[in-house]
Amino acid sequence: MADYVVYGAEGSGSVAVEAALTLIDAPYRVVELAPFDSAADAETLAPINPMRQVPALVLPGGELMTESAAILIHLGLTFPQSGLLPAEAADRDQAIRGLAYIVSNCYAAIGIIDYPERWLITPDEGARLNLIDGARRRLHFSWELFADQFSGELYLDDETPGALDVLAAVVTRWEGSREHLRQTRPGFYAWLQRIDRHPVLAPVFARHWPT
Repeated sequence: MADYVVYGAEGSGSVAVEAALTLIDAPYRVVELAPFDSAADAETLAPINPMRQVPALVLPGGELMTESAAILIHLGLTFPQSGLLPAEAADRDQAIRGLAYIVSNCYAAIGIIDYPERWLITPDEGARLNLIDGARRRLHFSWELFADQFSGELYLDDETPGALDVLAAVVTRWEGSREHLRQTRPGFYAWLQRIDRHPVLAPVFARHWPT
C-alpha cells in the first residue's frame, strides 16, 4: 500500500488523523504546514485545500480528503475491522453523530476564538474580547453536553479506541477545555486521560504535547 500523506501542524487537528492512521497501522507521512502561523505555509496549502486549513489527507490513490470528521469516517469505513467506527449500525450512527457534534460545535467555537476578526465587521478590541469570551464559554458548555450525551460511546480499557475517542482527545486539549472538564465532568475527564494513555496513541500524542 502506498503511503497516506497528512498535511498537518504540531498540536493541530491533524493529530487526530495521525492517531487514526496509527491505530489502523496504515503507512503515512506528514507534511508539516502551519497556515495559522505562516503566510507562506498558508499559500503552500492553498492548492491542496483552498480553505488553507489542516488536516488534509491525500489517499494512496491520489484523492484528497479534507475535514476532520470526514477523514475519520472515511478511514473507519475503509478499514471496517479496525474499530475506528463500531461494527453495529446503531453504535456506528452514534459515533458519527458524535464526530459531527465535535466539529460543528466545539471545533467551530475554537475557530471563532482563534480568528475573531473573521466574524466582526468592525473588530474593535472590546468587541473582539467579548466575542472570544462568549465563544470560549460556549465551547466549554458544548463539551459538558458532549460528556453527558456521548460518554457511553467512548472506549473502555479492554476495547480499541475509535475515531470519536481520538477526535475528543485532541480537540479537548484546546482553550482550557480539559481543565474545565476536570472540574465539571470529572468522569469524562478520566475517560480522556485513559485515551491519552493508550499504548498505541500515547506516542502520537507525546510527539505533539510532550509535557
